[in-house]
Amino acid sequence: MKLIFLGPPGAGKGTQAAGVSAHLRVPHISTGDMFRSAISNGTPTGLEAKRYMDAGQLVPDSVVIDMVRERLAMDDCANGYLLDGFPRTVEQAEALDGISAPDAVVEINVPDERLLARLTGRRVCQKCSGTYHISKLTDEKVCPVCGGALIQRDDDKPETIAKRLQVYHDQTSPLIGYYQAQDKLRVIDVASLATVDGDSRPEDVFKAILASLE
Repeated sequence: MKLIFLGPPGAGKGTQAAGVSAHLRVPHISTGDMFRSAISNGTPTGLEAKRYMDAGQLVPDSVVIDMVRERLAMDDCANGYLLDGFPRTVEQAEALDGISAPDAVVEINVPDERLLARLTGRRVCQKCSGTYHISKLTDEKVCPVCGGALIQRDDDKPETIAKRLQVYHDQTSPLIGYYQAQDKLRVIDVASLATVDGDSRPEDVFKAILASLE
């Protein structure tokens, strides 16, 4: 089966993608991993991408698409793939349809207010680098393991998270329309899977994803 996973920052997309790809026995291909692998292996597209990255420029669509084409041609993709982080635009989606069109597109839908609570609640220990969530801490300022000071990273501040979510929505809305028109979109409404404490269990989300693909 050939799948694409869409989901905002903090939705647990990477965890679910890893579980579903293992269950279906297809490779989980994240854009970041694909770039790192192509660059470390010195492939032609990897070297070209590195030139742009070293110059502090965005890697052009044509190079990204060539890299995806290169990756999907590998033997482990013979029975399908799970793409995470690609496509990001309708143009990339159209290019993917010409390479190896997906069978289904899974969108993990989590309300923004829940994502804000989840992501802005993260704290990092300055001493041991441990990561915690304030909902599980008795003292929000002291590391429960080493006693070091807990801080909120700039990346986890409300204004930063809100901007990241807005970028995701602006970028993804056209893609969602594109795949809806093809009748390939499978929306997983995480809020509907919430338990009494207001959050959803990863195993319930996993089951919902598999059920949507049947």
